[in-house]
Amino acid sequence: MKALTHLSRFIVGFLFIISGLIKLNDPVGFSFKLDEYFSEAVFNMPFLQPYTLGLAVFLVIAEVFLGVLLLLGFKKKFTLWSLFLMIVFFSFLTFYSAYFNKVTDCGCFGDALKLTPWQSFYKDVALLVLILILMLNQKHIRPIVKKDSTNYAIVAIALILCGIMGYSVLNYLPFVDFRAYKVGTNIKKGMEVPEGAPQSKYNIIFTYKVNGAEKQYTMDEIANVPEGAEFISREEILVEQGYEPPIHDFFIEKDGANYIEDFLEEPKLVMFVAYDLEKSDVEGLKKLNAVAEKAKAKGYKVIGMTASSNNVIETKNSKYHFTFDFYFCDATTLKTIERANPSIVVLEYGTIVEKEHWNNADKVTLK
Repeated sequence: MKALTHLSRFIVGFLFIISGLIKLNDPVGFSFKLDEYFSEAVFNMPFLQPYTLGLAVFLVIAEVFLGVLLLLGFKKKFTLWSLFLMIVFFSFLTFYSAYFNKVTDCGCFGDALKLTPWQSFYKDVALLVLILILMLNQKHIRPIVKKDSTNYAIVAIALILCGIMGYSVLNYLPFVDFRAYKVGTNIKKGMEVPEGAPQSKYNIIFTYKVNGAEKQYTMDEIANVPEGAEFISREEILVEQGYEPPIHDFFIEKDGANYIEDFLEEPKLVMFVAYDLEKSDVEGLKKLNAVAEKAKAKGYKVIGMTASSNNVIETKNSKYHFTFDFYFCDATTLKTIERANPSIVVLEYGTIVEKEHWNNADKVTLK
Protein backbone atom coordinates (compact mmCIF):
# COMPACT_ATOMS: atom_id res chain seq x y z
CA MET A 1 0.00 0.00 0.00
CA LYS A 2 2.95 2.30 0.65
CA ALA A 3 4.16 1.92 -2.94
CA LEU A 4 0.63 2.54 -4.28
CA THR A 5 0.39 5.68 -2.16
CA HIS A 6 3.67 7.05 -3.52
CA LEU A 7 2.62 6.22 -7.09
CA SER A 8 -0.76 7.91 -6.60
CA ARG A 9 0.95 10.92 -5.06
CA PHE A 10 3.22 11.30 -8.08
CA ILE A 11 0.47 10.80 -10.67
CA VAL A 12 -1.98 13.21 -9.02
CA GLY A 13 0.64 15.88 -8.32
CA PHE A 14 2.13 15.66 -11.80
CA LEU A 15 -1.25 15.78 -13.57
CA PHE A 16 -2.49 18.73 -11.53
CA ILE A 17 0.68 20.70 -12.26
CA ILE A 18 0.65 19.87 -15.99
CA SER A 19 -3.09 20.54 -16.31
CA GLY A 20 -2.74 23.84 -14.45
CA LEU A 21 0.26 25.03 -16.47
CA ILE A 22 -1.37 24.18 -19.79
CA LYS A 23 -4.45 26.20 -18.85
CA LEU A 24 -2.32 28.97 -17.33
CA ASN A 25 -0.68 29.23 -20.76
CA ASP A 26 -4.13 30.28 -22.04
CA PRO A 27 -6.37 31.34 -19.14
CA VAL A 28 -8.65 33.34 -21.46
CA GLY A 29 -9.47 30.12 -23.33
CA PHE A 30 -10.36 28.40 -20.05
CA SER A 31 -12.50 31.39 -19.07
CA PHE A 32 -14.50 30.87 -22.29
CA LYS A 33 -15.27 27.32 -21.10
CA LEU A 34 -16.40 28.57 -17.71
CA ASP A 35 -18.55 31.13 -19.50
CA GLU A 36 -20.24 28.24 -21.33
CA TYR A 37 -20.97 26.46 -18.06
CA PHE A 38 -22.44 29.61 -16.50
CA SER A 39 -24.60 30.41 -19.53
CA GLU A 40 -28.38 30.12 -19.50
CA ALA A 41 -28.16 27.02 -21.69
CA VAL A 42 -26.19 25.08 -19.03
CA PHE A 43 -26.30 26.15 -15.35
CA ASN A 44 -28.13 29.44 -15.89
CA MET A 45 -25.75 31.45 -13.68
CA PRO A 46 -25.16 34.55 -15.82
CA PHE A 47 -24.27 36.64 -12.75
CA LEU A 48 -20.95 34.74 -12.63
CA GLN A 49 -20.05 35.35 -16.28
CA PRO A 50 -18.35 38.73 -15.66
CA TYR A 51 -15.94 36.99 -13.29
CA THR A 52 -14.94 34.01 -15.43
CA LEU A 53 -11.44 35.27 -16.24
CA GLY A 54 -10.58 35.93 -12.60
CA LEU A 55 -12.03 32.56 -11.61
CA ALA A 56 -10.13 30.83 -14.41
CA VAL A 57 -6.81 32.32 -13.28
CA PHE A 58 -7.52 31.39 -9.65
CA LEU A 59 -8.43 27.78 -10.50
CA VAL A 60 -5.43 27.08 -12.73
CA ILE A 61 -2.96 28.57 -10.25
CA ALA A 62 -4.69 26.56 -7.50
CA GLU A 63 -4.13 23.39 -9.53
CA VAL A 64 -0.40 24.07 -9.80
CA PHE A 65 -0.21 25.15 -6.15
CA LEU A 66 -1.88 21.97 -4.88
CA GLY A 67 0.19 19.77 -7.19
CA VAL A 68 3.40 21.29 -5.84
CA LEU A 69 2.21 20.89 -2.22
CA LEU A 70 1.37 17.23 -2.83
CA LEU A 71 4.71 16.40 -4.41
CA LEU A 72 6.49 18.17 -1.55
CA GLY A 73 4.33 16.34 0.99
CA PHE A 74 3.76 19.69 2.70
CA LYS A 75 0.51 20.62 4.51
CA LYS A 76 -0.93 17.26 3.53
CA LYS A 77 -4.34 17.53 5.22
CA PHE A 78 -5.10 20.89 3.66
CA THR A 79 -3.73 19.67 0.31
CA LEU A 80 -5.68 16.40 0.20
CA TRP A 81 -8.99 17.96 1.22
CA SER A 82 -8.51 20.74 -1.31
CA LEU A 83 -7.68 18.23 -4.05
CA PHE A 84 -10.70 16.14 -3.08
CA LEU A 85 -13.11 19.08 -3.21
CA MET A 86 -11.66 20.32 -6.50
CA ILE A 87 -11.87 16.93 -8.22
CA VAL A 88 -15.45 16.43 -6.98
CA PHE A 89 -16.32 19.80 -8.49
CA PHE A 90 -14.62 18.95 -11.80
CA SER A 91 -16.21 15.47 -11.84
CA PHE A 92 -19.63 17.02 -11.52
CA LEU A 93 -18.93 19.42 -14.39
CA THR A 94 -17.58 16.72 -16.71
CA PHE A 95 -20.41 14.31 -15.88
CA TYR A 96 -22.99 17.00 -16.55
CA SER A 97 -21.28 17.83 -19.85
CA ALA A 98 -21.15 14.20 -20.90
CA TYR A 99 -24.63 13.11 -19.80
CA PHE A 100 -26.51 16.15 -21.06
CA ASN A 101 -24.11 16.90 -23.95
CA LYS A 102 -24.01 20.57 -22.98
CA VAL A 103 -20.30 21.47 -23.20
CA THR A 104 -18.54 19.23 -25.68
CA ASP A 105 -15.00 20.04 -24.47
CA CYS A 106 -14.33 20.76 -20.81
CA GLY A 107 -10.94 22.34 -21.55
CA CYS A 108 -9.17 20.18 -18.94
CA PHE A 109 -5.91 20.36 -20.89
CA GLY A 110 -6.73 23.45 -22.91
CA ASP A 111 -6.18 23.08 -26.64
CA ALA A 112 -3.13 20.86 -26.09
CA LEU A 113 -5.18 17.68 -25.63
CA LYS A 114 -8.81 17.38 -26.65
CA LEU A 115 -10.91 14.94 -24.63
CA THR A 116 -14.51 13.95 -25.22
CA PRO A 117 -16.88 14.72 -22.33
CA TRP A 118 -16.96 11.06 -21.26
CA GLN A 119 -13.16 10.78 -21.48
CA SER A 120 -12.89 13.85 -19.27
CA PHE A 121 -15.30 12.36 -16.75
CA TYR A 122 -13.48 9.00 -16.63
CA LYS A 123 -10.21 10.86 -16.15
CA ASP A 124 -11.68 12.76 -13.20
CA VAL A 125 -13.09 9.55 -11.69
CA ALA A 126 -9.64 7.94 -11.92
CA LEU A 127 -8.10 10.97 -10.19
CA LEU A 128 -10.82 10.85 -7.54
CA VAL A 129 -9.94 7.21 -6.79
CA LEU A 130 -6.24 8.08 -6.51
CA ILE A 131 -6.98 11.00 -4.19
CA LEU A 132 -9.14 8.77 -1.98
CA ILE A 133 -6.21 6.32 -1.78
CA LEU A 134 -4.02 9.21 -0.63
CA MET A 135 -6.57 10.34 1.96
CA LEU A 136 -6.84 6.84 3.40
CA ASN A 137 -3.07 6.42 3.56
CA GLN A 138 -1.91 9.83 4.72
CA LYS A 139 0.56 8.29 7.12
CA HIS A 140 2.74 7.27 4.16
CA ILE A 141 2.93 10.84 2.84
CA ARG A 142 5.99 12.48 4.32
CA PRO A 143 7.65 15.78 3.35
CA ILE A 144 10.52 15.50 0.89
CA VAL A 145 12.16 18.52 2.51
CA LYS A 146 12.26 18.56 6.31
CA LYS A 147 12.55 22.32 6.92
CA ASP A 148 9.23 24.20 6.78
CA SER A 149 11.01 27.40 5.72
CA THR A 150 12.38 25.66 2.63
CA ASN A 151 8.95 24.29 1.75
CA TYR A 152 7.40 27.73 2.12
CA ALA A 153 10.12 29.18 -0.10
CA ILE A 154 9.52 26.57 -2.83
CA VAL A 155 5.77 27.15 -2.77
CA ALA A 156 6.28 30.93 -2.84
CA ILE A 157 8.61 30.65 -5.84
CA ALA A 158 6.05 28.47 -7.64
CA LEU A 159 3.30 31.02 -7.00
CA ILE A 160 5.48 33.92 -8.12
CA LEU A 161 6.39 32.11 -11.35
CA CYS A 162 2.71 31.34 -11.96
CA GLY A 163 1.87 35.01 -11.40
CA ILE A 164 4.55 36.11 -13.88
CA MET A 165 3.35 33.59 -16.44
CA GLY A 166 -0.28 34.62 -16.00
CA TYR A 167 0.54 38.31 -16.36
CA SER A 168 2.59 37.66 -19.50
CA VAL A 169 0.01 35.56 -21.37
CA LEU A 170 -2.83 37.90 -20.46
CA ASN A 171 -0.99 40.97 -21.72
CA TYR A 172 0.79 39.44 -24.69
CA LEU A 173 0.40 35.95 -26.19
CA PRO A 174 0.48 32.36 -24.90
CA PHE A 175 3.99 30.92 -24.65
CA VAL A 176 2.89 27.94 -26.73
CA ASP A 177 0.01 28.15 -29.20
CA PHE A 178 -1.87 24.83 -29.39
CA ARG A 179 -4.75 26.19 -31.46
CA ALA A 180 -5.61 25.42 -35.08
CA TYR A 181 -4.65 28.98 -36.09
CA LYS A 182 -1.08 29.03 -34.79
CA VAL A 183 1.70 30.79 -36.70
CA GLY A 184 2.71 28.76 -39.75
CA THR A 185 -0.80 27.44 -40.41
CA ASN A 186 -2.24 27.73 -43.89
CA ILE A 187 -5.95 28.31 -43.36
CA LYS A 188 -7.04 26.85 -46.71
CA LYS A 189 -5.07 23.64 -46.12
CA GLY A 190 -6.46 23.46 -42.60
CA MET A 191 -9.97 23.41 -44.08
CA GLU A 192 -9.30 20.54 -46.50
CA VAL A 193 -10.96 17.15 -46.00
CA PRO A 194 -8.71 14.24 -47.12
CA GLU A 195 -10.05 11.98 -49.82
CA GLY A 196 -11.78 8.96 -48.32
CA ALA A 197 -12.14 10.56 -44.89
CA PRO A 198 -15.07 9.10 -42.89
CA GLN A 199 -18.29 11.06 -43.11
CA SER A 200 -20.53 11.90 -40.17
CA LYS A 201 -23.62 9.72 -39.84
CA TYR A 202 -26.98 11.10 -38.80
CA ASN A 203 -30.43 9.82 -37.95
CA ILE A 204 -33.00 12.08 -39.54
CA ILE A 205 -36.31 12.35 -37.70
CA PHE A 206 -39.36 13.87 -39.39
CA THR A 207 -42.29 15.06 -37.32
CA TYR A 208 -45.76 15.23 -38.86
CA LYS A 209 -49.19 16.00 -37.46
CA VAL A 210 -51.43 13.04 -38.22
CA ASN A 211 -55.10 13.22 -37.24
CA GLY A 212 -54.35 16.03 -34.82
CA ALA A 213 -51.46 14.25 -33.08
CA GLU A 214 -47.72 14.65 -33.70
CA LYS A 215 -45.92 11.53 -34.91
CA GLN A 216 -42.25 10.92 -35.71
CA TYR A 217 -40.84 9.03 -38.69
CA THR A 218 -37.31 7.92 -39.53
CA MET A 219 -35.89 8.02 -43.06
CA ASP A 220 -36.91 4.37 -43.53
CA GLU A 221 -40.45 5.15 -42.47
CA ILE A 222 -40.97 8.36 -44.41
CA ALA A 223 -42.78 6.53 -47.20
CA ASN A 224 -45.44 5.53 -44.64
CA VAL A 225 -46.50 9.10 -43.89
CA PRO A 226 -50.24 9.19 -44.64
CA GLU A 227 -51.55 11.52 -47.30
CA GLY A 228 -52.66 14.87 -45.92
CA ALA A 229 -50.32 14.75 -42.90
CA GLU A 230 -48.96 18.16 -41.92
CA PHE A 231 -45.16 18.52 -41.83
CA ILE A 232 -43.91 19.95 -38.51
CA SER A 233 -40.14 19.63 -38.37
CA ARG A 234 -36.98 17.82 -39.48
CA GLU A 235 -34.22 16.99 -36.98
CA GLU A 236 -30.76 15.56 -37.60
CA ILE A 237 -29.26 13.54 -34.74
CA LEU A 238 -25.53 12.82 -34.90
CA VAL A 239 -24.88 9.09 -34.59
CA GLU A 240 -21.21 8.90 -35.53
CA GLN A 241 -18.79 11.81 -35.88
CA GLY A 242 -16.85 11.77 -39.12
CA TYR A 243 -13.59 13.51 -39.94
CA GLU A 244 -13.60 17.19 -39.04
CA PRO A 245 -10.75 19.33 -40.41
CA PRO A 246 -8.80 21.41 -37.88
CA ILE A 247 -10.31 24.56 -39.39
CA HIS A 248 -13.98 24.07 -40.23
CA ASP A 249 -15.78 27.24 -39.23
CA PHE A 250 -13.80 30.09 -40.79
CA PHE A 251 -15.44 32.55 -43.17
CA ILE A 252 -15.11 36.23 -44.13
CA GLU A 253 -18.60 37.59 -44.77
CA LYS A 254 -19.96 40.99 -45.69
CA ASP A 255 -23.42 41.86 -47.01
CA GLY A 256 -24.25 38.17 -47.45
CA ALA A 257 -21.17 37.36 -49.55
CA ASN A 258 -18.21 35.22 -48.45
CA TYR A 259 -14.83 36.72 -49.39
CA ILE A 260 -12.68 33.92 -48.03
CA GLU A 261 -11.27 32.89 -51.42
CA ASP A 262 -10.32 36.47 -52.28
CA PHE A 263 -8.58 37.34 -49.04
CA LEU A 264 -6.78 34.03 -48.58
CA GLU A 265 -5.13 34.59 -51.97
CA GLU A 266 -3.80 37.98 -50.90
CA PRO A 267 0.04 38.01 -50.84
CA LYS A 268 -0.02 40.51 -47.96
CA LEU A 269 -2.98 40.72 -45.58
CA VAL A 270 -3.37 42.27 -42.14
CA MET A 271 -6.42 41.12 -40.22
CA PHE A 272 -7.59 42.86 -37.05
CA VAL A 273 -9.52 40.36 -34.93
CA ALA A 274 -12.06 41.79 -32.48
CA TYR A 275 -14.65 39.15 -31.67
CA ASP A 276 -16.76 41.63 -29.70
CA LEU A 277 -16.24 45.33 -30.44
CA GLU A 278 -18.32 46.36 -27.44
CA LYS A 279 -15.93 44.49 -25.15
CA SER A 280 -12.77 45.42 -27.07
CA ASP A 281 -10.09 47.24 -25.14
CA VAL A 282 -10.33 50.97 -25.81
CA GLU A 283 -6.55 51.43 -25.94
CA GLY A 284 -6.32 48.53 -28.36
CA LEU A 285 -8.91 50.01 -30.74
CA LYS A 286 -7.07 53.33 -30.71
CA LYS A 287 -3.93 51.64 -32.04
CA LEU A 288 -5.51 49.94 -35.06
CA ASN A 289 -5.54 52.87 -37.48
CA ALA A 290 -1.81 53.47 -37.02
CA VAL A 291 -1.05 49.84 -37.84
CA ALA A 292 -3.47 49.96 -40.78
CA GLU A 293 -1.83 53.03 -42.33
CA LYS A 294 1.64 51.57 -41.87
CA ALA A 295 0.49 48.29 -43.46
CA LYS A 296 -1.21 49.98 -46.43
CA ALA A 297 1.95 51.98 -47.10
CA LYS A 298 3.77 48.69 -47.51
CA GLY A 299 1.16 47.24 -49.87
CA TYR A 300 -0.94 45.22 -47.41
CA LYS A 301 -4.66 44.68 -47.69
CA VAL A 302 -6.20 45.53 -44.30
CA ILE A 303 -9.51 44.24 -42.92
CA GLY A 304 -11.24 43.88 -39.57
CA MET A 305 -12.93 40.68 -38.39
CA THR A 306 -15.73 40.73 -35.82
CA ALA A 307 -18.92 38.99 -34.73
CA SER A 308 -20.49 42.31 -33.72
CA SER A 309 -23.60 43.64 -35.44
CA ASN A 310 -23.58 46.34 -38.13
CA ASN A 311 -24.99 48.81 -35.63
CA VAL A 312 -22.10 48.23 -33.26
CA ILE A 313 -19.60 48.48 -36.13
CA GLU A 314 -21.11 51.81 -37.21
CA THR A 315 -20.99 53.12 -33.63
CA LYS A 316 -17.32 52.21 -33.26
CA ASN A 317 -16.52 53.58 -36.71
CA SER A 318 -18.02 56.93 -35.83
CA LYS A 319 -15.92 57.04 -32.66
CA TYR A 320 -12.56 55.74 -33.94
CA HIS A 321 -12.85 56.56 -37.69
CA PHE A 322 -11.41 53.23 -38.81
CA THR A 323 -9.67 53.33 -42.18
CA PHE A 324 -10.56 49.72 -43.00
CA ASP A 325 -13.74 47.68 -43.36
CA PHE A 326 -15.02 45.10 -40.89
CA TYR A 327 -16.14 41.67 -42.06
CA PHE A 328 -18.21 39.15 -40.12
CA CYS A 329 -17.10 35.80 -38.70
CA ASP A 330 -18.41 33.60 -35.89
CA ALA A 331 -17.34 34.77 -32.41
CA THR A 332 -16.12 31.32 -31.35
CA THR A 333 -13.88 31.13 -34.41
CA LEU A 334 -12.44 34.58 -33.77
CA LYS A 335 -11.79 33.70 -30.11
CA THR A 336 -9.92 30.63 -31.32
CA ILE A 337 -7.79 32.63 -33.75
CA GLU A 338 -6.64 34.99 -31.03
CA ARG A 339 -7.68 35.66 -27.45
CA ALA A 340 -6.79 39.36 -27.34
CA ASN A 341 -9.66 41.67 -28.23
CA PRO A 342 -8.44 43.25 -30.50
CA SER A 343 -5.42 41.48 -31.92
CA ILE A 344 -3.38 41.63 -35.14
CA VAL A 345 -2.89 38.70 -37.51
CA VAL A 346 -0.60 38.90 -40.56
CA LEU A 347 -1.11 36.47 -43.46
CA GLU A 348 0.66 35.69 -46.71
CA TYR A 349 -1.40 33.74 -49.25
CA GLY A 350 -3.57 32.40 -46.44
CA THR A 351 -0.66 31.38 -44.20
CA ILE A 352 -0.47 32.99 -40.76
CA VAL A 353 3.01 34.47 -40.44
CA GLU A 354 2.54 36.60 -37.31
CA LYS A 355 0.08 37.17 -34.47
CA GLU A 356 0.31 39.99 -31.96
CA HIS A 357 -1.63 41.19 -28.93
CA TRP A 358 -2.73 44.83 -29.24
CA ASN A 359 -0.15 45.66 -26.58
CA ASN A 360 2.46 44.76 -29.20
CA ALA A 361 0.81 46.66 -32.05
CA ASP A 362 3.96 48.74 -32.64
CA LYS A 363 6.05 45.55 -32.99
CA VAL A 364 4.12 44.01 -35.90
CA THR A 365 6.56 43.00 -38.65
CA LEU A 366 5.47 44.43 -42.01
CA LYS A 367 7.73 43.65 -44.97
